[in-house]
Amino acid sequence: MAVPKRKTSQARRDKRRANWKLTAPNLVKCSKCGELIMPHRMCKACGTYKNKVVVETE
Repeated sequence: MAVPKRKTSQARRDKRRANWKLTAPNLVKCSKCGELIMPHRMCKACGTYKNKVVVETE
């Protein structure tokens, strides 16, 4: 099996791990009720998607 000939330096190792950060979800306002929702998803508050009622809510 292949084995590294030299120890990987901390800088090289940490450069590889630098892209592991989390990003905040992109939120948009619902066109009907104004609640923040993820794009291309139904609004859980009013049950609409693209100004059409998809789910009846109470």
